[in-house]
Amino acid sequence: MKKAENIIVGISIGDLNGIGSEIILKTFEDSRMLELCTPVIFANVKIVSFIKKHFELTAQLHGIDKLEQIVIGKINILNVWREGVDISFGNNNENAGKYAIKSFVAATKALKEGFIDALVTAPINKSNIQSEEFKFPGHTDYLDKELDGNALMLMVQDTLRVGLITDHIPVNEVAKHLTEDLITKKIGVIHKTLSQDFSINKPKIAVLALNPHAGDNGVIGNEDDKILKPTIKKIFESGKLVFGPFPADGFFGSGQYEKYDAVIATYHDQGLIPFKTLSFGNGVNYTAGLNKIRTSPDHGTAYEIAGKGIADNNSFREAVYLAIDIYNSRLEHAEISKNPLKTKEKQL
Repeated sequence: MKKAENIIVGISIGDLNGIGSEIILKTFEDSRMLELCTPVIFANVKIVSFIKKHFELTAQLHGIDKLEQIVIGKINILNVWREGVDISFGNNNENAGKYAIKSFVAATKALKEGFIDALVTAPINKSNIQSEEFKFPGHTDYLDKELDGNALMLMVQDTLRVGLITDHIPVNEVAKHLTEDLITKKIGVIHKTLSQDFSINKPKIAVLALNPHAGDNGVIGNEDDKILKPTIKKIFESGKLVFGPFPADGFFGSGQYEKYDAVIATYHDQGLIPFKTLSFGNGVNYTAGLNKIRTSPDHGTAYEIAGKGIADNNSFREAVYLAIDIYNSRLEHAEISKNPLKTKEKQL
């Protein structure tokens, strides 16, 4: 197993006009972070040095031109581009999107090729990243194409884990996407990730209903009765501890979520509004279901405070911690899979 500091965490720089670069540098301003991993920031050392000076930070940066030059225990900056970039904090423009994607694509390639052990992505703006070369709604969709698996957005804060059956689609299209096949796939992904990435034996999963009051026996929509209930029943009978669908309105407020290892919502805001309310700015977005590890903070570019030096880096730091924890969990899971006797030894 790798020593802690030898775990190499790649970091895409995000939108240069947002708070991404600030929260990255603030996180690694604490030298103790370098005892947990070695960061590689995909950007340009001159740009990152300029940003460091702007925020009056003191962390030492190590510029490299090739991934083979990574130095353990240093804050490595890989020069993905050479030209200068105009930074205009707080402004949404195509130039910022262009370099955010240059960084992200290079980091994803390094992840695929094994130069980095995990990827943490700083926030991007979904509108300014679109181009002829990049036609994806965001990070997750591109990673789903590039990495083997079935990507699923899983929001994590300590033992609170909220996954999504559908994510970045309009609300008026959610119902037609809720098929038995999709629900079964997404629950399967969460079940596997709870075991492999979070070391939970026999995980318990709750599924939220689509309609108010789970449809009230068809009075308020029939999707819960016709699709969700029979699908959940079939999955439960296959041996997975999956329960629901539960009416979503009181599920979190009553503390019912605490009885489960993960909660799966039918659509984006149904899951993310309660998650962000409960996670107090420390939540992490984890892309479950891939053969590689990717995390990110649970917020966006925050243009309104960019460049002011007041951005909170807690969520980004937690994203780095989670990436490291999942990397170690996967190593342990792989070791146990090769030698099942180790599971018995742990239990004894």
